[in-house]
Amino acid sequence: MAENEQNVGSGFLGQIKKNAALTIVMGVIVLITGILAIGSPFIAGVSVALAVGILLIVGGVGQVIFAIPTFAVSVGTGLVSTIIGVLSVLIGGYMLSNPGIALVTLTLFLAGYFIVSGILEAVLSFQAKPASGWGWSLFSGIVSVLLGIMIWNEFPMSGAWAVGILVGIRLIFGGWTLIMFGSAARGVTKGLAQA
Repeated sequence: MAENEQNVGSGFLGQIKKNAALTIVMGVIVLITGILAIGSPFIAGVSVALAVGILLIVGGVGQVIFAIPTFAVSVGTGLVSTIIGVLSVLIGGYMLSNPGIALVTLTLFLAGYFIVSGILEAVLSFQAKPASGWGWSLFSGIVSVLLGIMIWNEFPMSGAWAVGILVGIRLIFGGWTLIMFGSAARGVTKGLAQA
């Protein structure tokens, strides 16, 4: 078993081994953030909607700035880039001015996100399988898929509470997963140092 853990040193696990303490600290921060989100689900949900609105505006402005020099190369590409940027700014502005409606809309996007990210996390957990803690990653992925399905089934009633609570739960499991990977990596690193 220890030989298998020593052989897992590349890619994702290699980075966790190098930064075990930071991984644990980030896991604790993510875990605490999840607990706070569950404590105030509506505030957390509106905060997510506002953050997405801000990101869309910033990304849209960047897209328009990128599009300006593109007109010299291709008017069509520049026009498409400009339209995408302006559309992003308009949608972001709408989300900032109507966070309640944005929250309901985000509920559907969040359901899809949880399902897709849960599947991907489960796949990644099998790539980390020789290391301790891979089961937590698999469990986290399965829970994410189940939460996505739950949001979808409860829509539109879930719009008022689901984003905050489900983001909180997802953060708790994600934080716990980071703590487990960091702890396992720290154990492997200490074992190698003692050998």
